[in-house]
Amino acid sequence: MDLAPNVHAVPGVFAKVLRAVPPGRLDLVARKAGWSLAWITLSDSCAAGRKEDASGPVIEDLVRGTLPVGHAEGFLLPDDETRLRALVMDLALSQRFDVIVTTGGTGLAPTDRTPEALNPILEKRLPGMVQAMIASSLAKTPHGALTRSVAGTLGRSIVLSLPGSPKAVRENLDAVLPALGHGLDKLHGDATPCATP
Repeated sequence: MDLAPNVHAVPGVFAKVLRAVPPGRLDLVARKAGWSLAWITLSDSCAAGRKEDASGPVIEDLVRGTLPVGHAEGFLLPDDETRLRALVMDLALSQRFDVIVTTGGTGLAPTDRTPEALNPILEKRLPGMVQAMIASSLAKTPHGALTRSVAGTLGRSIVLSLPGSPKAVRENLDAVLPALGHGLDKLHGDATPCATP
């Protein structure tokens, strides 16, 4: 899969050496520390290196500020529906990222195709997250009514699509981050009853 320069995917298991292993003894224990986050910026100019990506790093900063993130990785893609769908499927089903957040492609321009890429592959829709994001945007601008953001699950990943501007990324993520950790716990098998305090 072609990705922008200096942006890469590393499939496999990430390991951290916790203590020295005596010669002749191999003692490996796989342990996950925190959630894994993949963010994807959809922008022809960013993918071509003509413009710096400002929205993707905002996603990582906000998610890290709310959830324990053990691994985060960013990707730049041009506005390409087929490539986006393939990348999200790989990140969710093969690389098994816990959270996948896209930015860009949710508007009405002819090249805005993020919902068309994601809707066919999402298994469970999360309309409450979409409603929360729209309400947050509408509190700031009437243009929030024009967003076509989507949210749902694919495998054991939560997938969110956000508008392209850093300001809109912040507004939308702030609206759903308080529920994201609980959603991930449930998606990963937490059977604790969802009691209201």
